[in-house]
Amino acid sequence: MTIDSMNLKALIEKALDKQQLKRTNTALAHEVERTAPTDGVRGSTPEMQELFDLTSRVARTDTTVLVRGESGVGKEVVARAVHRQSLRANQPFIVVDCAALHENLLQSELFGHEKGAYTGAASLKHGLFEVANHGTLFLDEIAELSPALQVRLLRVLQNHTFRRLGGNSDITVDVRVIAATNRSLEQMIKDGAFREDLFFRLNVVRLVMPPLRERAEDIPLLLAHYLRHFAEENGRTPLTIEPGALHT
Repeated sequence: MTIDSMNLKALIEKALDKQQLKRTNTALAHEVERTAPTDGVRGSTPEMQELFDLTSRVARTDTTVLVRGESGVGKEVVARAVHRQSLRANQPFIVVDCAALHENLLQSELFGHEKGAYTGAASLKHGLFEVANHGTLFLDEIAELSPALQVRLLRVLQNHTFRRLGGNSDITVDVRVIAATNRSLEQMIKDGAFREDLFFRLNVVRLVMPPLRERAEDIPLLLAHYLRHFAEENGRTPLTIEPGALHT
């Protein structure tokens, strides 16, 4: 075999490899679209397909939803998917991290306060339940609510009414509540740390987001998605994934 023919063979093999790589990444891109009906949640496992189906069905209702899963699995993404597929999609989606605020501050954030309700309350403040009216309120880390706030939240879920701090009149709102936690509320009920009646109000429909370690076959889909996302965000041509890299 001459040097020229060896070079020709190498060029042909390189071209074939490049063509195969392009087909692989195109197939991955199509698979990403097929397995991403919930706006950012991606997966092809039976558990994920069940999550997609239930998310789509519950989105068309006004049912309260409880999203369960470990920290970092994407519970807020699931909540946003429910909102975006609902009839409230054009209304506010408000996120509240119940673990990030002190009880008094969280109460003011959720329910608002009247002018002069306490020292420093110089003006009326509309709470997030009012801001989210006709939309969705996502309560992350719901297990961190104090007993007093659990009672107030229960009242809103039961009657769709609340009072601002320092207020004398009921305010009626139409808000869908989606809550999320990485803790066992059932165990907290047994320990006396979480109200059972509130749990039943929140746990009407349960959506469980499995961790990625339990669905490693979804990693190529996620890689393809983020490569496309960051390329579009930065105005770049999407990078490709070498087939061998997916199996290392």
